Amino acid sequence: MNTGPNSTSRRNFLKKSGLAAAATLVPLHNFAMDIEPNYKMGLQLFTIRDAMEKDPLGSLKAVAALGYADLETYGYDVVTDSYYGCKAKAFKQILDDLNLTATSGHYGFSDYFEKSKEELFRYVEQCISGAHTLDKKYIVWPWLHPQYRTLEHFKILAEKLNRIGEQVTAAGLGFAYHNHDFEFTDHDGQTGYDIILEQTDPELVKLQMDLYWVVHSSKSSPAELIASQPGRYVMWHIKDMDKKTRDYTELGNGSIDYTDMLSTIDTDALEYYYLEQGGNYANNSMQSIADSANYFKKHLQRYL
Repeated sequence: MNTGPNSTSRRNFLKKSGLAAAATLVPLHNFAMDIEPNYKMGLQLFTIRDAMEKDPLGSLKAVAALGYADLETYGYDVVTDSYYGCKAKAFKQILDDLNLTATSGHYGFSDYFEKSKEELFRYVEQCISGAHTLDKKYIVWPWLHPQYRTLEHFKILAEKLNRIGEQVTAAGLGFAYHNHDFEFTDHDGQTGYDIILEQTDPELVKLQMDLYWVVHSSKSSPAELIASQPGRYVMWHIKDMDKKTRDYTELGNGSIDYTDMLSTIDTDALEYYYLEQGGNYANNSMQSIADSANYFKKHLQRYL
């Protein structure tokens, strides 16, 4: 299975040659359905954080059985070198036994926002060590505590992202920033995301686009943001939006037209994607990842 950004499926060839519209014809549509996906179907484990806390091994077995092949972790205990209560090496063995990979991880950088440069450097080194143990490709800054969401703090954040990006890149890994909604808040004509895009080095700081939050809060569409920053959006989070409350929901239950989006969006920079649902489960988190996986495989995976 091809997983990198340089692999080009027949589906991508059709899209780029202007023939994608013909995919609505039955023979070509069936042909496209048989194409092996370019990417492994990924899951951000934060979606099932309750299940992972109670039974990590059983939860991962269920994840693999649903067809997920790649994971993005969240959380890492630097003191004990562990993920979900398992030593990093033992967790890697679990993944190997289940034929799962973990290509990215979210780490608690925001907790170090006001720490010294030396403390932040040591924390990043510990995160790098944990990521290397799992053979990850990326480390992600995933969150900014509310007290740091001012324009002046975003400028400080940009400096930190560049510094961390340099450190992570030197260790042979990629570094990325993940957006929510607050980055798109308007501050007299400027947003925090503007500062991140303008004041970080594209070679050192890649971007993980949360498609839900871009649709939810940005004035620009995902396609427009990708076009404005070629080569930077190396990862995506794919999740749906409740039609009434605009909260999270299972794929296919919400208002985001992913068929239109994924069939037309530029995937040249994309390396990995992860399905995610932060809450608002119809029944429970494990059922939600099953429902989303089924919908994704049936309706959306053909585009990736």
